[in-house]
Amino acid sequence: MTWRMPAEREPHRRTWMAFPSQGYSLGDTAEEHHEARSAWAAVANAVSEFEPVVVVVDPAEVAAAKRYLGRAVDVLEAPLDDAWMRDMGPTFVLDDDGHVGGVDWVFNGWGAQEWANWEHDQEIGRFVLAHSGSAGDGTDVTVIDSSMVNEGGGIQVDGAGTVLVTETVQLDPGRNPDLTKEAVEAELRRTIGVDRVIWLPRGLTRDSDLYGTRGHVDICAALPSPGTALVHVQRDPGHPDHAVSQQLLSTLRDAHDAGGRQLDIIEVPAPKTLTDTGGFVDYSYLNHYVANGAVIACSFADPHDAEAAEILGAAYPGRQVVTVDARPIFERGGGIHCITQNEPSAVSR
Repeated sequence: MTWRMPAEREPHRRTWMAFPSQGYSLGDTAEEHHEARSAWAAVANAVSEFEPVVVVVDPAEVAAAKRYLGRAVDVLEAPLDDAWMRDMGPTFVLDDDGHVGGVDWVFNGWGAQEWANWEHDQEIGRFVLAHSGSAGDGTDVTVIDSSMVNEGGGIQVDGAGTVLVTETVQLDPGRNPDLTKEAVEAELRRTIGVDRVIWLPRGLTRDSDLYGTRGHVDICAALPSPGTALVHVQRDPGHPDHAVSQQLLSTLRDAHDAGGRQLDIIEVPAPKTLTDTGGFVDYSYLNHYVANGAVIACSFADPHDAEAAEILGAAYPGRQVVTVDARPIFERGGGIHCITQNEPSAVSR
């Protein structure tokens, strides 16, 4: 059986999210709790205007979640360590007949990082798959097991055989110490059906620091359509990501997709804001989410917000661009794409 990871722009059955629970993402104070809950709920409520949304909530947080989430959002209870559904959840795929499957990667806290906990989160992929599908009971969704440590934020596909990855994630010694590029590519071919793997050298600077993912691609680049790449570009030479984005551009300009095309590069500016209390930021408009009829885009109360929204609107024609203040999410280590996971609609053939 051949599986294909559909592009995010293809029709969704629903969106999956998780809700902040006690720990790093929720924070320590009542003010931090409110900020985190409000940010995650703002994304869930925005997406729910366009498609069904299911949020997995730790039992201890159910009452709080229901205060923040809109009535259109469904809640499922399961123990959680954190709230990054893109990474701990499954990666959904379709077979040649349009049947839905889901890849259950190994999740180990972004390479077994000292600050991370994943006792519960490593079970969420299979939990989500058990509650997916047309009946919401997983009976029509095939589980595809993988022994590779991987996260959804570490892969970006065009839906036509091309995937972007970073050398610092799939080849991370804390994730897959024994895997070569060839082995990673073979597993990606088996699980998500790609023919061309484009290896970016690294991710953004802050995302590579202590509390980052060690370089997820979904903050660096996206493939809105076959043959086209959106690329994060830091214009200010005073920010360390200026050099990083030049590396990314050079790699992608030399690359060809599964169809043999040289990529049409669309530069997306980084926000003008360079720092916060933690140092140089990794704020990125690339960490957006494509829903049915909409693009849920990050905003940062920044002068570049409007320009980025216009670029995203042109890259995904026919979709409404809805912006959500993503600063509280980035402060906790990710963005809008990191907290969402798309389940595709089954396709009749």
